[in-house]
Amino acid sequence: MSHLLVTPFRYDKWMVATVRTQRALRAFPALASNTGKPSTRPSAGVTTSPVRKRPATRKPRQGGRLVGYARVSTAEQDPALQLDALGVAGCWRVFTDHASGSREDRPELAAALDSLRRGDMLVVWRLDRLGRSLPHLIDTVTGLAGRGVGFWSVTEAIDTTTAGGRLVFHLFGALAEFERQLIRDRTLAGLAAARARGRVGGRPRTMTPAKLRLARAMRAQIPPVSLGQIAVELGLAKSTVARNLTGQSSTPADGGSVAGSSVAAGGVAR
Repeated sequence: MSHLLVTPFRYDKWMVATVRTQRALRAFPALASNTGKPSTRPSAGVTTSPVRKRPATRKPRQGGRLVGYARVSTAEQDPALQLDALGVAGCWRVFTDHASGSREDRPELAAALDSLRRGDMLVVWRLDRLGRSLPHLIDTVTGLAGRGVGFWSVTEAIDTTTAGGRLVFHLFGALAEFERQLIRDRTLAGLAAARARGRVGGRPRTMTPAKLRLARAMRAQIPPVSLGQIAVELGLAKSTVARNLTGQSSTPADGGSVAGSSVAAGGVAR
C-alpha cells in the first residue's frame, strides 16, 4: 500500500492543479456546466446579438416586383419544388403551366409576360422551364430587356440586371447564333447536293405538261371551252388553269392554231 501514499511532492503538484482549475472555472463559468455545453446566459458586461439565418437563395436587388413562372410537362407532375424555390426567392406571384415546353400556346406564360412592367423581374427555377429551346429563350429574354424587365434563373444564378449575369446570357446568345449558322450552312449544302442530282425541292406542280397541252387544245377549239369547264375536266382549280394559260395567244403554236381555225371558219362561211 506504500505506493498509494501521497508524498509531499505529489501533494504539492495536486494542489497547484486544483488551484489552476478553480481559477479557470471562475474565469469561464461555461466550463462548470454539467452538460458540457456552453452557457447561453451572457456574462456581465457582454452584449450579444441574435443569430441571423442566411436565406437559402439570394434575392437580387431590384426595385420592381418579382414575378415567378413554373412549368411541368403533364398534369400528374407536381410543381411543388419549383413553387417552394420561387417562394423563397420572394416572388410576388407565380404563374404555373401544365404543358410541354415544345408548345407555343402556354396561357400562363403569356399571362406572366403580360403582367410584367418596367422595373419588374421574371424569375424561373431553371432555364429550361421558360424556353423550349435556346433560340426561343434568347428571344424571350431579349424582348424582356427591351421592355426594361429583368430575368433571373435561380438554379443557374443568372441575373440579367447584373454585369456577370448579362455576360453569361450573352455567351448563351453567341452559342445560339453559332448553332443557327451551322444549321443554315448544312441546309444550303444539302440543297446544292440535291440540285446537282437533278432533284428540285418544293411542292409538285399540279399542271403537268400533258395537262397543259390538253388545256391549250381545248381552249383553241371553236367555240373555245371555258376556263371553268377545262378545270373540271382536268381536275384542277380554275385559278391554276387561268394562270398557266395566260398569254397563250402570244405563242407561235397557239397563235397559229387559233388563226388557222379562224381562217378555216371564214372560208367555210364565205
